Amino acid sequence: MKVTVDRSACYGSAECAHRAPAVFGFEDGYGFVRPGQEETADDPRVCEAAERCPSQAILLGE
Repeated sequence: MKVTVDRSACYGSAECAHRAPAVFGFEDGYGFVRPGQEETADDPRVCEAAERCPSQAILLGE
């Protein structure tokens, strides 16, 4: 499963980067998925980051 960050919804809490730093980064005030980590949506830390994202900007899908 794929993980993405909707930059238009992200307001820069950096919660994702704190919960799963190997998957998410934080740059220019926005979270992003690190290159090569797009297929990690089934990782429990990624799922937790998505659930706890205050802006609900982390999207998990096929």
